Amino acid sequence: MGVELPTMLSSLLTRLPFLGSAAGENHNVTRLVLVAFTVIYVTSRLRKFLDGRKFIAHMPNFNVAVSPYSPFGLFLPVTRFTPGYWFLWKGRHELYKHLNGENFAIVPWLEGDPMIISSNLDVMRQVAYGSHRTDFEKPQEMSQALLFWGQNLAAADGDTWRKHRRVMGPAFNSKLYQTVWTKTAEIYDQMVEGEGWTGKDSVEVPAVQKLTFQVALLVISTCGFGLPFNWEEPPVASDGSMTVQQALSVTNERTLAVTNLPRWTHKLPLTYFKEIGEAVKQMEKFMNEQISLRKQMVGAGNVMENPDAFTMMVQANEEGDNKYVLENDELIGNVFILLFAGHETTAHTFAAALSYLAINPDIQQEILDHIVSAIGWDGKPTFEDYGKLDKVLAVFYEALRLFPSGHLMFRRATKDTTIQIPRPLGQEGSETIPVSKGTTVVIDMVGVQYNARYFDEPEKFKPSRWYGLSLNDADAFTAFSVGPRECLGRRFATIEAVSFLTLLIRDWKLEPLLQKGETVPEWKERVLDAQILITLGVKDAPIRFVRRNKQG
Repeated sequence: MGVELPTMLSSLLTRLPFLGSAAGENHNVTRLVLVAFTVIYVTSRLRKFLDGRKFIAHMPNFNVAVSPYSPFGLFLPVTRFTPGYWFLWKGRHELYKHLNGENFAIVPWLEGDPMIISSNLDVMRQVAYGSHRTDFEKPQEMSQALLFWGQNLAAADGDTWRKHRRVMGPAFNSKLYQTVWTKTAEIYDQMVEGEGWTGKDSVEVPAVQKLTFQVALLVISTCGFGLPFNWEEPPVASDGSMTVQQALSVTNERTLAVTNLPRWTHKLPLTYFKEIGEAVKQMEKFMNEQISLRKQMVGAGNVMENPDAFTMMVQANEEGDNKYVLENDELIGNVFILLFAGHETTAHTFAAALSYLAINPDIQQEILDHIVSAIGWDGKPTFEDYGKLDKVLAVFYEALRLFPSGHLMFRRATKDTTIQIPRPLGQEGSETIPVSKGTTVVIDMVGVQYNARYFDEPEKFKPSRWYGLSLNDADAFTAFSVGPRECLGRRFATIEAVSFLTLLIRDWKLEPLLQKGETVPEWKERVLDAQILITLGVKDAPIRFVRRNKQG
Protein backbone atom coordinates (compact mmCIF):
# COMPACT_ATOMS: atom_id res chain seq x y z
CA MET A 1 0.00 0.00 0.00
CA GLY A 2 1.40 3.40 -0.93
CA VAL A 3 1.80 6.41 1.34
CA GLU A 4 -1.07 8.93 1.18
CA LEU A 5 0.94 12.14 0.86
CA PRO A 6 -1.86 14.72 1.36
CA THR A 7 -3.15 12.90 4.47
CA MET A 8 0.33 12.50 5.84
CA LEU A 9 1.16 16.17 5.26
CA SER A 10 -2.03 17.28 7.03
CA SER A 11 -1.29 15.02 9.98
CA LEU A 12 2.28 16.23 10.22
CA LEU A 13 1.32 19.91 10.16
CA THR A 14 -1.36 19.36 12.79
CA ARG A 15 1.23 17.83 15.11
CA LEU A 16 3.60 20.79 14.87
CA PRO A 17 2.57 22.96 17.84
CA PHE A 18 4.47 25.99 16.73
CA LEU A 19 2.89 26.12 13.28
CA GLY A 20 0.23 28.68 14.17
CA SER A 21 2.66 31.24 15.53
CA ALA A 22 4.97 30.72 12.62
CA ALA A 23 2.35 31.01 9.93
CA GLY A 24 2.77 34.71 9.66
CA GLU A 25 6.46 34.49 9.03
CA ASN A 26 7.26 33.50 5.46
CA HIS A 27 10.68 32.10 6.18
CA ASN A 28 9.34 29.90 8.94
CA VAL A 29 6.51 28.67 6.76
CA THR A 30 8.96 27.86 3.99
CA ARG A 31 11.18 26.05 6.44
CA LEU A 32 8.28 24.07 7.82
CA VAL A 33 7.06 23.09 4.37
CA LEU A 34 10.55 21.92 3.46
CA VAL A 35 10.77 19.94 6.70
CA ALA A 36 7.34 18.45 6.06
CA PHE A 37 8.15 17.36 2.54
CA THR A 38 11.52 16.03 3.63
CA VAL A 39 9.87 13.89 6.28
CA ILE A 40 7.25 12.77 3.78
CA TYR A 41 9.87 11.88 1.19
CA VAL A 42 12.03 9.97 3.66
CA THR A 43 9.00 8.14 5.03
CA SER A 44 7.77 7.36 1.53
CA ARG A 45 11.16 6.03 0.47
CA LEU A 46 11.50 3.98 3.65
CA ARG A 47 8.07 2.47 3.07
CA LYS A 48 8.90 1.69 -0.54
CA PHE A 49 12.26 0.22 0.46
CA LEU A 50 10.72 -2.03 3.13
CA ASP A 51 7.92 -3.10 0.78
CA GLY A 52 10.55 -3.82 -1.86
CA ARG A 53 12.61 -5.89 0.54
CA LYS A 54 9.51 -7.88 1.41
CA PHE A 55 8.61 -8.43 -2.21
CA ILE A 56 12.06 -9.76 -3.19
CA ALA A 57 12.80 -11.72 -0.02
CA HIS A 58 12.81 -14.92 -2.06
CA MET A 59 15.71 -13.97 -4.38
CA PRO A 60 19.24 -12.50 -4.27
CA ASN A 61 19.18 -8.72 -4.19
CA PHE A 62 21.34 -5.62 -4.29
CA ASN A 63 20.59 -2.69 -2.03
CA VAL A 64 21.51 0.46 -3.93
CA ALA A 65 20.95 4.16 -3.42
CA VAL A 66 19.48 4.82 -6.87
CA SER A 67 18.24 2.64 -9.67
CA PRO A 68 20.84 2.33 -12.45
CA TYR A 69 18.07 3.08 -14.96
CA SER A 70 16.71 6.22 -13.30
CA PRO A 71 17.78 9.71 -14.46
CA PHE A 72 20.15 10.02 -11.51
CA GLY A 73 21.47 6.51 -12.04
CA LEU A 74 22.48 7.32 -15.60
CA PHE A 75 24.82 10.13 -14.64
CA LEU A 76 26.08 9.58 -11.09
CA PRO A 77 29.63 8.21 -10.74
CA VAL A 78 29.86 4.46 -10.22
CA THR A 79 30.15 3.44 -6.55
CA ARG A 80 29.03 0.55 -4.37
CA PHE A 81 25.58 2.14 -4.06
CA THR A 82 25.35 3.63 -7.56
CA PRO A 83 26.20 0.74 -9.90
CA GLY A 84 25.74 2.73 -13.11
CA TYR A 85 23.94 2.07 -16.37
CA TRP A 86 26.69 -0.25 -17.61
CA PHE A 87 26.87 -2.57 -14.63
CA LEU A 88 25.28 -5.57 -16.38
CA TRP A 89 27.76 -5.29 -19.25
CA LYS A 90 30.70 -4.90 -16.87
CA GLY A 91 29.53 -7.88 -14.83
CA ARG A 92 28.64 -10.14 -17.75
CA HIS A 93 31.38 -12.69 -16.95
CA GLU A 94 31.11 -12.90 -13.15
CA LEU A 95 27.86 -11.36 -11.89
CA TYR A 96 25.60 -14.39 -12.28
CA LYS A 97 28.33 -16.81 -11.22
CA HIS A 98 28.61 -14.85 -7.98
CA LEU A 99 24.83 -15.02 -7.52
CA ASN A 100 24.71 -18.73 -8.44
CA GLY A 101 21.60 -18.00 -10.46
CA GLU A 102 20.10 -16.05 -13.33
CA ASN A 103 17.77 -13.70 -11.48
CA PHE A 104 18.15 -11.03 -8.84
CA ALA A 105 16.43 -7.92 -7.57
CA ILE A 106 17.49 -4.32 -7.10
CA VAL A 107 15.94 -2.35 -4.24
CA PRO A 108 16.87 1.37 -4.33
CA TRP A 109 16.54 3.16 -1.02
CA LEU A 110 16.89 6.73 -2.33
CA GLU A 111 15.49 6.94 -5.87
CA GLY A 112 13.83 4.46 -8.22
CA ASP A 113 11.53 1.46 -7.90
CA PRO A 114 12.40 -2.15 -7.04
CA MET A 115 12.91 -4.33 -10.08
CA ILE A 116 13.66 -7.92 -11.02
CA ILE A 117 16.56 -8.51 -13.41
CA SER A 118 16.82 -11.79 -15.31
CA SER A 119 19.18 -13.39 -17.81
CA ASN A 120 16.91 -16.40 -18.34
CA LEU A 121 15.31 -17.02 -21.71
CA ASP A 122 12.21 -18.67 -20.23
CA VAL A 123 11.55 -15.58 -18.11
CA MET A 124 12.11 -13.43 -21.19
CA ARG A 125 9.47 -15.37 -23.11
CA GLN A 126 6.97 -15.04 -20.26
CA VAL A 127 7.19 -11.25 -20.04
CA ALA A 128 8.18 -10.13 -23.54
CA TYR A 129 5.80 -11.76 -25.98
CA GLY A 130 3.56 -8.70 -26.23
CA SER A 131 0.36 -10.61 -27.00
CA HIS A 132 -3.07 -9.69 -25.63
CA ARG A 133 -2.73 -12.53 -23.12
CA THR A 134 0.35 -11.22 -21.37
CA ASP A 135 0.33 -9.69 -17.89
CA PHE A 136 3.21 -7.38 -18.81
CA GLU A 137 3.55 -4.26 -20.91
CA LYS A 138 6.39 -2.02 -22.03
CA PRO A 139 6.75 0.97 -19.66
CA GLN A 140 6.08 4.11 -21.69
CA GLU A 141 8.76 6.13 -19.89
CA MET A 142 11.39 3.64 -21.05
CA SER A 143 10.59 4.49 -24.67
CA GLN A 144 10.58 8.29 -24.47
CA ALA A 145 13.73 8.66 -26.57
CA LEU A 146 12.02 6.62 -29.31
CA LEU A 147 8.98 8.91 -29.40
CA PHE A 148 10.69 12.12 -30.53
CA TRP A 149 9.55 11.73 -34.13
CA GLY A 150 6.17 10.18 -33.29
CA GLN A 151 4.54 7.02 -31.98
CA ASN A 152 6.05 3.91 -33.56
CA LEU A 153 6.27 0.14 -33.54
CA ALA A 154 9.23 -0.02 -31.14
CA ALA A 155 7.65 2.21 -28.49
CA ALA A 156 4.02 1.12 -28.81
CA ASP A 157 2.31 -1.60 -26.80
CA GLY A 158 -0.96 -3.52 -26.80
CA ASP A 159 -3.55 -2.55 -29.42
CA THR A 160 -1.45 0.41 -30.54
CA TRP A 161 1.45 -1.93 -31.27
CA ARG A 162 -0.81 -4.28 -33.23
CA LYS A 163 -2.05 -1.36 -35.35
CA HIS A 164 1.51 -0.29 -36.17
CA ARG A 165 2.55 -3.89 -36.86
CA ARG A 166 -0.31 -4.36 -39.33
CA VAL A 167 0.79 -1.32 -41.35
CA MET A 168 4.53 -1.97 -41.12
CA GLY A 169 4.47 -5.68 -41.91
CA PRO A 170 3.68 -5.53 -45.66
CA ALA A 171 6.67 -3.22 -46.25
CA PHE A 172 9.04 -6.11 -45.54
CA ASN A 173 8.69 -8.59 -48.37
CA SER A 174 10.77 -10.52 -50.91
CA LYS A 175 10.92 -7.64 -53.40
CA LEU A 176 12.41 -5.38 -50.75
CA TYR A 177 14.93 -8.04 -49.72
CA GLN A 178 16.16 -8.49 -53.30
CA THR A 179 16.64 -4.72 -53.50
CA VAL A 180 18.57 -4.76 -50.22
CA TRP A 181 20.94 -7.44 -51.54
CA THR A 182 21.63 -5.61 -54.80
CA LYS A 183 21.95 -2.12 -53.31
CA THR A 184 24.29 -3.32 -50.57
CA ALA A 185 26.65 -4.75 -53.19
CA GLU A 186 26.55 -1.45 -55.09
CA ILE A 187 27.30 0.50 -51.91
CA TYR A 188 30.26 -1.79 -51.18
CA ASP A 189 31.70 -0.88 -54.60
CA GLN A 190 31.07 2.82 -53.89
CA MET A 191 32.93 2.46 -50.58
CA VAL A 192 35.99 0.88 -52.21
CA GLU A 193 36.12 3.61 -54.84
CA GLY A 194 35.08 6.51 -52.64
CA GLU A 195 37.62 5.69 -49.91
CA GLY A 196 40.42 5.40 -52.48
CA TRP A 197 41.05 1.68 -51.97
CA THR A 198 41.15 0.90 -55.68
CA GLY A 199 44.66 -0.18 -56.65
CA LYS A 200 45.95 -0.27 -53.07
CA ASP A 201 47.43 -3.40 -51.53
CA SER A 202 46.50 -2.42 -47.98
CA VAL A 203 44.46 0.21 -46.20
CA GLU A 204 44.54 1.27 -42.56
CA VAL A 205 41.25 2.39 -41.01
CA PRO A 206 41.58 3.92 -37.51
CA ALA A 207 37.88 3.41 -36.72
CA VAL A 208 36.03 0.92 -38.88
CA GLN A 209 32.72 2.31 -37.61
CA LYS A 210 33.25 5.29 -39.91
CA LEU A 211 32.74 2.88 -42.79
CA THR A 212 30.12 0.58 -41.29
CA PHE A 213 27.84 3.43 -40.24
CA GLN A 214 28.07 4.96 -43.72
CA VAL A 215 27.29 1.63 -45.37
CA ALA A 216 24.31 0.96 -43.11
CA LEU A 217 22.99 4.52 -43.48
CA LEU A 218 23.13 4.38 -47.28
CA VAL A 219 21.43 0.97 -47.40
CA ILE A 220 18.54 2.09 -45.21
CA SER A 221 18.29 5.43 -47.04
CA THR A 222 18.07 3.88 -50.50
CA CYS A 223 16.13 0.70 -49.70
CA GLY A 224 14.06 2.12 -46.88
CA PHE A 225 13.19 5.47 -48.40
CA GLY A 226 14.23 5.42 -52.05
CA LEU A 227 16.62 8.33 -51.55
CA PRO A 228 19.30 8.49 -54.28
CA PHE A 229 22.25 8.96 -51.92
CA ASN A 230 25.76 7.76 -52.67
CA TRP A 231 29.10 7.46 -50.88
CA GLU A 232 30.34 10.94 -51.69
CA GLU A 233 29.83 13.86 -49.35
CA PRO A 234 26.38 15.47 -49.66
CA PRO A 235 26.28 18.51 -51.96
CA VAL A 236 25.68 21.98 -50.54
CA ALA A 237 22.32 23.52 -51.42
CA SER A 238 22.51 26.52 -53.72
CA ASP A 239 20.81 28.78 -51.15
CA GLY A 240 23.19 27.65 -48.41
CA SER A 241 20.50 25.74 -46.50
CA MET A 242 21.02 22.22 -45.23
CA THR A 243 20.31 19.46 -47.76
CA VAL A 244 18.28 16.39 -46.86
CA GLN A 245 21.39 14.22 -46.89
CA GLN A 246 23.19 16.65 -44.59
CA ALA A 247 20.15 16.78 -42.29
CA LEU A 248 20.03 13.00 -42.25
CA SER A 249 23.71 12.84 -41.31
CA VAL A 250 23.32 15.40 -38.50
CA THR A 251 20.28 13.73 -36.96
CA ASN A 252 22.01 10.36 -37.24
CA GLU A 253 25.33 11.43 -35.71
CA ARG A 254 23.64 13.33 -32.87
CA THR A 255 20.82 10.89 -32.17
CA LEU A 256 21.12 11.08 -28.38
CA ALA A 257 20.92 14.87 -28.38
CA VAL A 258 18.08 14.92 -30.92
CA THR A 259 15.89 12.44 -29.06
CA ASN A 260 16.59 13.44 -25.46
CA LEU A 261 16.98 17.23 -25.39
CA PRO A 262 13.88 19.47 -25.40
CA ARG A 263 13.18 21.32 -28.63
CA TRP A 264 13.85 24.72 -27.11
CA THR A 265 17.55 23.80 -27.02
CA HIS A 266 17.50 24.01 -30.84
CA LYS A 267 17.31 27.79 -30.47
CA LEU A 268 20.38 28.11 -28.28
CA PRO A 269 23.06 30.39 -29.82
CA LEU A 270 25.52 27.54 -30.33
CA THR A 271 26.31 26.00 -33.71
CA TYR A 272 25.86 22.45 -32.42
CA PHE A 273 22.27 23.06 -31.32
CA LYS A 274 21.38 25.33 -34.24
CA GLU A 275 22.46 22.59 -36.66
CA ILE A 276 20.29 20.07 -34.82
CA GLY A 277 17.33 22.44 -35.03
CA GLU A 278 17.85 23.01 -38.75
CA ALA A 279 18.29 19.28 -39.38
CA VAL A 280 15.12 18.35 -37.48
CA LYS A 281 13.13 21.04 -39.32
CA GLN A 282 14.42 19.89 -42.71
CA MET A 283 13.75 16.22 -41.99
CA GLU A 284 10.20 16.82 -40.75
CA LYS A 285 9.44 19.01 -43.78
CA PHE A 286 10.96 16.46 -46.15
CA MET A 287 9.17 13.47 -44.62
CA ASN A 288 5.77 15.19 -44.70
CA GLU A 289 6.34 16.08 -48.35
CA GLN A 290 7.35 12.48 -49.10
CA ILE A 291 4.25 11.10 -47.39
CA SER A 292 2.03 13.38 -49.48
CA LEU A 293 3.89 12.40 -52.65
CA ARG A 294 3.60 8.69 -51.92
CA LYS A 295 -0.09 8.99 -51.07
CA GLN A 296 -0.62 10.58 -54.49
CA MET A 297 1.36 7.79 -56.16
CA VAL A 298 -0.65 5.11 -54.37
CA GLY A 299 -3.94 6.86 -55.16
CA ALA A 300 -3.04 7.10 -58.85
CA GLY A 301 -1.79 3.51 -58.99
CA ASN A 302 1.72 4.65 -59.92
CA VAL A 303 3.70 2.63 -57.38
CA MET A 304 7.02 1.53 -58.89
CA GLU A 305 7.79 -2.12 -59.59
CA ASN A 306 10.30 -2.41 -56.72
CA PRO A 307 9.13 0.19 -54.20
CA ASP A 308 11.09 1.11 -51.10
CA ALA A 309 9.88 0.20 -47.61
CA PHE A 310 8.50 3.68 -47.00
CA THR A 311 6.31 3.58 -50.11
CA MET A 312 5.00 0.13 -49.23
CA MET A 313 4.26 1.34 -45.71
CA VAL A 314 2.23 4.27 -47.05
CA GLN A 315 0.48 1.94 -49.50
CA ALA A 316 -0.50 -0.48 -46.71
CA ASN A 317 -1.72 2.47 -44.65
CA GLU A 318 -3.83 3.90 -47.49
CA GLU A 319 -5.35 0.58 -48.54
CA GLY A 320 -5.89 -0.91 -45.08
CA ASP A 321 -8.82 -1.03 -42.69
CA ASN A 322 -9.72 2.44 -41.39
CA LYS A 323 -9.26 1.43 -37.76
CA TYR A 324 -5.60 0.61 -38.46
CA VAL A 325 -4.71 3.82 -40.30
CA LEU A 326 -1.68 5.71 -38.98
CA GLU A 327 -1.42 9.48 -38.83
CA ASN A 328 1.43 11.24 -40.63
CA ASP A 329 3.44 11.69 -37.45
CA GLU A 330 3.09 7.97 -36.72
CA LEU A 331 4.35 7.11 -40.20
CA ILE A 332 7.31 9.43 -39.64
CA GLY A 333 7.93 7.87 -36.22
CA ASN A 334 8.16 4.43 -37.78
CA VAL A 335 10.39 5.66 -40.57
CA PHE A 336 12.90 7.04 -38.11
CA ILE A 337 12.85 3.93 -35.93
CA LEU A 338 13.84 1.98 -39.04
CA LEU A 339 16.43 4.57 -39.91
CA PHE A 340 18.17 5.16 -36.59
CA ALA A 341 17.65 2.04 -34.49
CA GLY A 342 17.91 -0.25 -37.52
CA HIS A 343 21.00 1.18 -39.13
CA GLU A 344 22.83 1.70 -35.81
CA THR A 345 22.32 -1.96 -34.88
CA THR A 346 23.66 -3.16 -38.22
CA ALA A 347 26.62 -0.78 -38.21
CA HIS A 348 27.69 -1.77 -34.69
CA THR A 349 27.39 -5.47 -35.53
CA PHE A 350 29.44 -5.08 -38.72
CA ALA A 351 32.18 -3.43 -36.65
CA ALA A 352 32.10 -6.23 -34.07
CA ALA A 353 32.14 -8.93 -36.75
CA LEU A 354 35.13 -7.40 -38.55
CA SER A 355 36.97 -6.95 -35.25
CA TYR A 356 36.52 -10.56 -34.21
CA LEU A 357 37.53 -11.84 -37.65
CA ALA A 358 40.66 -9.66 -37.54
CA ILE A 359 41.90 -11.35 -34.35
CA ASN A 360 40.76 -14.85 -35.33
CA PRO A 361 42.62 -15.58 -38.60
CA ASP A 362 41.69 -19.28 -38.57
CA ILE A 363 37.99 -18.48 -38.46
CA GLN A 364 38.47 -15.79 -41.08
CA GLN A 365 40.13 -18.32 -43.38
CA GLU A 366 37.31 -20.80 -42.80
CA ILE A 367 34.73 -18.19 -43.78
CA LEU A 368 36.75 -17.21 -46.85
CA ASP A 369 36.96 -20.86 -47.97
CA HIS A 370 33.21 -21.15 -47.50
CA ILE A 371 32.57 -18.04 -49.62
CA VAL A 372 34.86 -19.15 -52.44
CA SER A 373 33.35 -22.63 -52.40
CA ALA A 374 29.83 -21.18 -52.62
CA ILE A 375 30.26 -18.40 -55.21
CA GLY A 376 33.86 -18.45 -56.49
CA TRP A 377 36.48 -15.69 -56.55
CA ASP A 378 34.96 -13.54 -59.28
CA GLY A 379 31.62 -12.05 -60.12
CA LYS A 380 28.86 -10.64 -57.98
CA PRO A 381 26.87 -13.00 -55.77
CA THR A 382 23.13 -12.91 -56.45
CA PHE A 383 20.20 -12.89 -54.07
CA GLU A 384 19.76 -16.59 -54.81
CA ASP A 385 23.21 -17.18 -53.25
CA TYR A 386 22.02 -15.93 -49.87
CA GLY A 387 20.99 -19.40 -48.71
CA LYS A 388 24.42 -20.84 -49.60
CA LEU A 389 26.29 -18.41 -47.37
CA ASP A 390 25.12 -19.61 -43.97
CA LYS A 391 28.61 -19.36 -42.43
CA VAL A 392 28.76 -15.67 -43.31
CA LEU A 393 25.41 -15.21 -41.61
CA ALA A 394 26.79 -17.12 -38.63
CA VAL A 395 29.55 -14.50 -38.26
CA PHE A 396 26.91 -11.76 -38.09
CA TYR A 397 24.83 -13.72 -35.59
CA GLU A 398 27.81 -14.43 -33.35
CA ALA A 399 28.96 -10.81 -33.37
CA LEU A 400 25.44 -9.71 -32.46
CA ARG A 401 25.31 -12.30 -29.69
CA LEU A 402 28.51 -10.97 -28.12
CA PHE A 403 27.43 -7.34 -28.56
CA PRO A 404 23.61 -7.41 -28.46
CA SER A 405 22.52 -3.97 -29.58
CA GLY A 406 19.20 -4.14 -27.75
CA HIS A 407 20.87 -4.89 -24.44
CA LEU A 408 17.93 -4.26 -22.09
CA MET A 409 14.25 -5.15 -22.27
CA PHE A 410 11.83 -3.56 -19.80
CA ARG A 411 8.38 -4.92 -18.96
CA ARG A 412 5.98 -3.89 -16.19
CA ALA A 413 3.33 -6.09 -14.58
CA THR A 414 -0.18 -4.83 -15.34
CA LYS A 415 -1.64 -6.81 -12.43
CA ASP A 416 -0.55 -9.08 -9.60
CA THR A 417 0.82 -12.14 -11.34
CA THR A 418 3.56 -14.77 -11.18
CA ILE A 419 6.51 -15.90 -13.27
CA GLN A 420 8.15 -19.29 -13.40
CA ILE A 421 11.88 -19.05 -12.74
CA PRO A 422 13.94 -22.14 -13.65
CA ARG A 423 16.26 -23.33 -10.92
CA PRO A 424 20.02 -22.74 -11.38
CA LEU A 425 21.88 -24.67 -14.06
CA GLY A 426 22.28 -28.29 -12.98
CA GLN A 427 19.08 -28.30 -10.90
CA GLU A 428 15.72 -29.49 -12.18
CA GLY A 429 12.38 -27.77 -11.92
CA SER A 430 11.34 -24.17 -11.46
CA GLU A 431 10.11 -21.83 -8.76
CA THR A 432 6.96 -19.71 -8.86
CA ILE A 433 7.74 -16.09 -8.03
CA PRO A 434 4.97 -13.60 -7.19
CA VAL A 435 5.17 -10.32 -9.08
CA SER A 436 3.15 -7.38 -7.79
CA LYS A 437 1.29 -5.03 -10.11
CA GLY A 438 3.62 -2.24 -11.24
CA THR A 439 6.80 -4.25 -10.75
CA THR A 440 9.36 -3.83 -13.52
CA VAL A 441 11.08 -6.91 -14.90
CA VAL A 442 14.30 -6.18 -16.79
CA ILE A 443 15.62 -8.76 -19.23
CA ASP A 444 19.40 -8.53 -19.35
CA MET A 445 20.03 -9.39 -23.01
CA VAL A 446 23.78 -9.35 -22.45
CA GLY A 447 23.28 -11.87 -19.66
CA VAL A 448 21.07 -14.04 -21.88
CA GLN A 449 23.69 -14.11 -24.64
CA TYR A 450 26.50 -14.92 -22.18
CA ASN A 451 24.46 -17.54 -20.30
CA ALA A 452 26.19 -20.94 -20.13
CA ARG A 453 22.76 -22.59 -20.02
CA TYR A 454 22.32 -21.69 -23.68
CA PHE A 455 25.84 -21.30 -25.07
CA ASP A 456 28.94 -23.43 -24.67
CA GLU A 457 31.96 -21.22 -23.85
CA PRO A 458 29.80 -18.09 -24.14
CA GLU A 459 32.76 -15.67 -23.89
CA LYS A 460 34.33 -17.05 -27.08
CA PHE A 461 33.71 -15.95 -30.65
CA LYS A 462 32.41 -19.18 -32.20
CA PRO A 463 30.38 -18.66 -35.38
CA SER A 464 30.26 -22.45 -35.70
CA ARG A 465 27.55 -22.53 -33.03
CA TRP A 466 25.19 -21.15 -35.71
CA TYR A 467 26.26 -23.37 -38.63
CA GLY A 468 23.34 -25.23 -40.13
CA LEU A 469 20.79 -22.92 -38.51
CA SER A 470 17.76 -22.41 -40.70
CA LEU A 471 17.76 -18.86 -42.02
CA ASN A 472 14.11 -18.62 -40.98
CA ASP A 473 14.53 -20.10 -37.49
CA ALA A 474 13.15 -17.37 -35.23
CA ASP A 475 13.53 -19.12 -31.87
CA ALA A 476 17.17 -20.23 -31.95
CA PHE A 477 18.51 -16.68 -32.01
CA THR A 478 17.20 -14.17 -29.49
CA ALA A 479 19.25 -11.00 -30.09
CA PHE A 480 16.40 -9.79 -32.34
CA SER A 481 13.94 -10.44 -29.47
CA VAL A 482 11.37 -13.26 -29.46
CA GLY A 483 7.72 -13.91 -30.16
CA PRO A 484 5.38 -11.47 -31.91
CA ARG A 485 7.67 -8.55 -31.03
CA GLU A 486 10.65 -10.03 -32.83
CA CYS A 487 12.46 -7.29 -34.77
CA LEU A 488 10.57 -6.63 -38.01
CA GLY A 489 13.81 -5.66 -39.74
CA ARG A 490 15.63 -8.90 -38.91
CA ARG A 491 15.67 -10.30 -42.44
CA PHE A 492 16.50 -6.86 -43.87
CA ALA A 493 19.56 -6.79 -41.57
CA THR A 494 20.72 -10.34 -42.23
CA ILE A 495 20.48 -9.97 -46.02
CA GLU A 496 22.38 -6.70 -45.88
CA ALA A 497 25.00 -8.34 -43.64
CA VAL A 498 25.58 -11.38 -45.84
CA SER A 499 25.82 -9.27 -49.00
CA PHE A 500 28.32 -6.81 -47.49
CA LEU A 501 30.46 -9.25 -45.47
CA THR A 502 30.71 -11.72 -48.35
CA LEU A 503 32.22 -9.15 -50.70
CA LEU A 504 34.48 -7.58 -48.08
CA ILE A 505 35.90 -10.86 -46.74
CA ARG A 506 36.44 -12.24 -50.23
CA ASP A 507 38.39 -9.16 -51.32
CA TRP A 508 40.29 -8.20 -48.16
CA LYS A 509 42.15 -9.92 -45.34
CA LEU A 510 41.41 -8.30 -41.98
CA GLU A 511 44.13 -7.60 -39.41
CA PRO A 512 44.05 -5.66 -36.12
CA LEU A 513 45.73 -2.28 -36.49
CA LEU A 514 48.02 -2.32 -33.46
CA GLN A 515 49.47 0.62 -31.61
CA LYS A 516 53.25 0.74 -31.18
CA GLY A 517 54.28 -2.13 -28.90
CA GLU A 518 50.71 -3.41 -28.58
CA THR A 519 49.90 -7.13 -28.68
CA VAL A 520 46.77 -8.71 -30.14
CA PRO A 521 45.37 -9.56 -26.66
CA GLU A 522 45.93 -5.94 -25.63
CA TRP A 523 44.17 -4.75 -28.79
CA LYS A 524 41.27 -7.07 -27.98
CA GLU A 525 41.00 -5.75 -24.43
CA ARG A 526 41.12 -2.15 -25.66
CA VAL A 527 38.69 -2.45 -28.55
CA LEU A 528 36.24 -5.21 -27.69
CA ASP A 529 34.54 -3.30 -24.92
CA ALA A 530 31.16 -1.66 -25.20
CA GLN A 531 30.00 1.85 -25.84
CA ILE A 532 26.33 2.67 -25.57
CA LEU A 533 24.48 5.29 -27.58
CA ILE A 534 20.88 4.30 -28.32
CA THR A 535 22.19 0.77 -28.81
CA LEU A 536 25.25 -1.13 -27.62
CA GLY A 537 28.33 -1.64 -29.79
CA VAL A 538 32.11 -2.02 -29.77
CA LYS A 539 34.45 0.90 -29.23
CA ASP A 540 36.26 2.42 -32.22
CA ALA A 541 37.92 -0.52 -33.96
CA PRO A 542 41.21 0.11 -35.87
CA ILE A 543 41.62 -2.47 -38.64
CA ARG A 544 44.05 -3.01 -41.52
CA PHE A 545 42.58 -4.31 -44.79
CA VAL A 546 45.04 -6.26 -46.97
CA ARG A 547 44.04 -7.06 -50.54
CA ARG A 548 43.81 -10.79 -51.19
CA ASN A 549 45.71 -12.41 -54.04
CA LYS A 550 42.60 -14.40 -55.04
CA GLN A 551 44.22 -17.56 -53.75
CA GLY A 552 43.50 -16.95 -50.05
